[in-house]
Amino acid sequence: MVELRGVTWDHVRGYGGLRAAAEAYRAVRPDVRVSWETRSLQAFADQPVEKLERYDLIVLDHPSIGEAVARGALAPFEGDIDDGAASVGRSSESYVWQGRRWALPVDAAAQVAAYRADLLARCGVPPPENWDDVVRTAHLLRERGMTIAMPAIPVDAVCAFLGISTAPFDEDRVVEPDVGRRALSILHDVLGLAHPMSLGSNPPTVLAYMAANDDVAYCPLAFGYVTFARGGAGQEALRFGPGPEWSGTLGGAGLAVSSASSSGDEAIAFARFVCSADVQRGPYVDGGGQPGHRAAWTDPDVDASATGFFSSTLPALDRAYLRPRFDGFLSFQDDAGEVIHSFLRGETDRDSALDRIDELFRETSEVRP
Repeated sequence: MVELRGVTWDHVRGYGGLRAAAEAYRAVRPDVRVSWETRSLQAFADQPVEKLERYDLIVLDHPSIGEAVARGALAPFEGDIDDGAASVGRSSESYVWQGRRWALPVDAAAQVAAYRADLLARCGVPPPENWDDVVRTAHLLRERGMTIAMPAIPVDAVCAFLGISTAPFDEDRVVEPDVGRRALSILHDVLGLAHPMSLGSNPPTVLAYMAANDDVAYCPLAFGYVTFARGGAGQEALRFGPGPEWSGTLGGAGLAVSSASSSGDEAIAFARFVCSADVQRGPYVDGGGQPGHRAAWTDPDVDASATGFFSSTLPALDRAYLRPRFDGFLSFQDDAGEVIHSFLRGETDRDSALDRIDELFRETSEVRP
């Protein structure tokens, strides 16, 4: 019996589909047992992959790829470079680094808008199309005893900043000054009108609150979670769509194999099974996962089971901003997120925040090979 241990993040979107796929795999390979443990969403975003060598299978965020490869933490998927036709947006590309594939896209996501259709209809307000609309909507909702919300802990704040500005990361700075100032101003104005929970909440926290309460009708940017499109006991189903002005950063998750695994070939075989089209649109999505294969996102039955979540957000994922993956980007993302969060708390001014973000980027450039 081959025993494989995997680690993912602690939400049903993170573990549900993987555990269901592990059960399906036993019918194909009864000699292989795969167990899944979880870590926090924050650890998924910023925990160094090399610290997870006790696991055979690792669900990771694509910005960690450069650092993980530089430290020899991952085994490559030889011969699995070109699967662009199966990709949702640039998610497949996001796990290719230095000419080799280091993970398969098991989950696809991006920052999108979420809303309570019943509450917006009650107020006669359509989903906003641009950031000025968001501000106007926030004021209209306030007149009716409601509000907006937006996850803005540091990692989500920096992803929103990058998604609004589509930062080019040239040699000297993250983004053109005028573009960066506009992005920071948008975040300042929107979060100044948002529910107080926003600055201390991640996406599933905000979305769960919206589903269970009637005072938050709209969220302009949050990484989409299909689980909240289905509703449930004590929860209203949320609707999802593109963010204002098609803003949004690519998220999702890759399924990687540790270079320290003593069963690397078996782990790679399981990863390929999980990420295949039939499993992705079958047991994976049925178990609560948010698939990474385009065949699942375009399957009418899968879409209907999630009240149109996949068809309504796929265009946004196809246009989402892809973050860099160089060694050092995770540290930059953490530090820049703290700078933006400090700005949103009113502890620094806009230009100082933008200067510091560029300085942090130059510091990472200096240590990169």
